[in-house]
Amino acid sequence: MKQFIVITSIFPPSEAVKKYAQLEGWDLIVVGDKKTPKDWGWQKVRFISDVDQEKSDFETARCLPWNHYSRKMIGYLAAIESGAEIILDTDDDNIPKDDWGLPDFLNAYDLTPSDRSFVNIYRYFSDQPIWPRGFPLNRIMDKKTLLKDVDLKKQAVQVGIWQGLTDGDPDVDAIYRLTSNAACHFQGKDPLVLNKGTVCPFNSQNTAFVKALFPLLYLPAFVNFRFTDILRGLVAQPIMWQTGYLLGFTKPSVVQKRNEHDSFVDFVSEVPCYLYAEKIVEIVEAAIRTKFSIMENLLVVYENLYRHNIVTRAEPDLVQTWIRDLEKYL
Repeated sequence: MKQFIVITSIFPPSEAVKKYAQLEGWDLIVVGDKKTPKDWGWQKVRFISDVDQEKSDFETARCLPWNHYSRKMIGYLAAIESGAEIILDTDDDNIPKDDWGLPDFLNAYDLTPSDRSFVNIYRYFSDQPIWPRGFPLNRIMDKKTLLKDVDLKKQAVQVGIWQGLTDGDPDVDAIYRLTSNAACHFQGKDPLVLNKGTVCPFNSQNTAFVKALFPLLYLPAFVNFRFTDILRGLVAQPIMWQTGYLLGFTKPSVVQKRNEHDSFVDFVSEVPCYLYAEKIVEIVEAAIRTKFSIMENLLVVYENLYRHNIVTRAEPDLVQTWIRDLEKYL
């Protein structure tokens, strides 16, 4: 099985990059940007520079904005072109633990009830008052979002996306960092899978996709940096339900030594997460069609997000470009 890890970075090779490069059975792709050192390089790593991207055959490469996290999509396309069957999405400040790994994608796991709407997965794996970036603020204190072991039933399921949790400085929003910012070390519980109709935001920090869902790797390129992977995850969940795949969360397998951030700047960038999370899921569920393919549903969803002023016209146009590139290899 061909398995790829994709990272984008504007820094010299980090501790995380060096550790990922040593993982057996995985190929590592690092995507640069205009701010990335021109002499970037590390053994066992395929580096795609800004110059390489400009010369690329991928139409998407010529449509993406520079100095934006969405440049990572060139790494996804390079992995897909190389025959990837699993793509792991992560960042250059997420250091894999010595026992890093993924659960099987097809197995029996603890499964939540269906149609629970938003649930707070961070509170399932921790007793701390903590929530993931993108979680609706009006639901933070809602006890209905909390899962208990008695709610779960072990069942054979097909997981399409695994989100591994992150110890130390997990992916919380700026409000958490501005008001508490306590470090978190999640409990090593068994994997948990969300049933159809049960939602939790997921990010791009330690997240694996199966080949059938590669179209859902699409990172919105014309939204704020702190919104892009959250929007992707909220779009992905209802679409994947239509094809029988589910989202799973598993124990912390990386430790984040976070690159420098300004939490207030992050707050401003995250405003769409606070305002639109619930609305996005409603729009996606209303837009998708069972007779459509994943690519077709992805496009119709972004057309509808545009009509509801969640994204600009440039976003569905780029989705069409992304799909044209994918169709060459999938």
